[in-house]
Amino acid sequence: MKSDIQIAQEAQMKPIIHIANKLNLTEDDIELYGKYKAKISNDKLKELKKNKSGKLILVTAINPTPAGEGKSTVTVGLGDALNKLNKKAIIAMREPSLGPTMGIKGGACGGGHAQILPMEDINLHFTGDLHAITTANNALAALIDNHIQQGNECQIDSRRIVWKRAVDLNDRALRNVIIGLGGPIQGVPREDGFDITVASEIMAVLCLASDLTDLKRRLAKMVIAYDIHKEPLTVSDLKVEGALTLLLKDAIKPNLVQTIEHTPAIIHGGPFANIAHGCNSVIATTAATKLADYVVTEAGFGADLGAEKFLNIKSRNEDINPEIVVIVATIRALKMHGGVSKTNLAEENIDALKTGFANLKKHIENIKHFGLPFVIATNKFVTDTEEEVAALHALCEEENLPVALTEVWEKGGEGGIELAEKVLQILEEKDSEFRPLYELTDTIEDKIQTIARKIYGADSVEFSTKAKKQMSDFNHFGWGNLPICMAKTQYSLSDDPSLLGRPKGFCITIREFKPSIGAGFIVALTNDVMTMPGLPKKPAALNMDVDDQGKAVGLF
Repeated sequence: MKSDIQIAQEAQMKPIIHIANKLNLTEDDIELYGKYKAKISNDKLKELKKNKSGKLILVTAINPTPAGEGKSTVTVGLGDALNKLNKKAIIAMREPSLGPTMGIKGGACGGGHAQILPMEDINLHFTGDLHAITTANNALAALIDNHIQQGNECQIDSRRIVWKRAVDLNDRALRNVIIGLGGPIQGVPREDGFDITVASEIMAVLCLASDLTDLKRRLAKMVIAYDIHKEPLTVSDLKVEGALTLLLKDAIKPNLVQTIEHTPAIIHGGPFANIAHGCNSVIATTAATKLADYVVTEAGFGADLGAEKFLNIKSRNEDINPEIVVIVATIRALKMHGGVSKTNLAEENIDALKTGFANLKKHIENIKHFGLPFVIATNKFVTDTEEEVAALHALCEEENLPVALTEVWEKGGEGGIELAEKVLQILEEKDSEFRPLYELTDTIEDKIQTIARKIYGADSVEFSTKAKKQMSDFNHFGWGNLPICMAKTQYSLSDDPSLLGRPKGFCITIREFKPSIGAGFIVALTNDVMTMPGLPKKPAALNMDVDDQGKAVGLF
């Protein structure tokens, strides 16, 4: 069986100008990054706003497991399948982070015969967007420390600096650091720390900004610290929003690439969904809806994380409302949610499948809370037996749940025809009655209670003493009407990663809050979730290499 990278390297790409032409984009509308990558120009993005919007299809999933779900693979395969049905379709997805790419999760280009190309470039440095975000983040950190060193006109309390440095790698040793050691000319000693770049507020700001002007406005509002009177200080207080915008002026332009089957794909922005809002950029999604009749996009991890944040944060932000949701499930993952260990997943186990089905049912309920039609995509693995597939589809039929067998990893777009036809059928038959889960005028506590009880199925929510104090402070600062971005483990509906399936009787613990005022939301950190991941015992980097011709080896 060929690896993903072997399949990708054997594929024949078309020059990106040919892909652009399929979208009625000319050479003047794009900025080339080599032969197979391009950015869409700001002028064209402005021009596109007058176009009619196509239908938006959101792909989400059950809670992920080490068995694999293939949400990105299904997203790519569905886009290819729609084009095979002679529909003008485009894919809009996030950029991968080097942290999970070199760690354990892998890339974000899909897999098998449903991949976005050039996958090596996209999974590594791509067009430099994440490097620009990292640089802007760390430039701000340096400017904060220099301000303190040069007299501290803003009266920053160095014990209450909330802006962290960032690096796009999993590096647990950087979670907590001491800086400024070595004497007076080396700066003011203080505690600091690093987030992974995809958890930086600058990543969220870039992904939620509607244009360059909005980007600068949002950057100016980012909270960096509190002064000696415990009042918040922002980037605008340092007067450096212009410099940060300058560093991001190219990164804000969305990237155009292609699938193995030459379906256009816009890949832009990459916030994590467990510790950030988990959606690609507003600019990319909006542009995609103006360029095609159907747009297939994804939100990170399960419907308890990425989809919830897409619908409560991103949709509110720019009125980007999906018409239908695809919920990806695999028999392997459902068996793990039903109690089977990873080593025994190849063995047929219909009883475990039926038990794990409860996790899928909860995510279906989650989507129903938003008033959206949906279809289940059974992403087939080669180890799945016909009896297991039949059992899963029988469970869906008993509950009157629309379901389609999906074999895009093996067959590409052809393997997604059944799913594409089901999506088109439902789009014809059912209208979206989309509604957010909560009102922005609800209190911070009530918004979190709503998410925890309705989306996670929690019995209660417990707030730490620090979190309670922060809620009071945030209301005082006028931040109480912002949506909530929950930072929670992706592996469980609860905040305990070991509780698989559909746990009952659990409590969600909110340990602290983080203001992301530029992005326009408040981050609620649950339990012991980290904003800087660590590497596993055997990171994926151990398998990576490059041959004498400069071709990547071992990249999935």
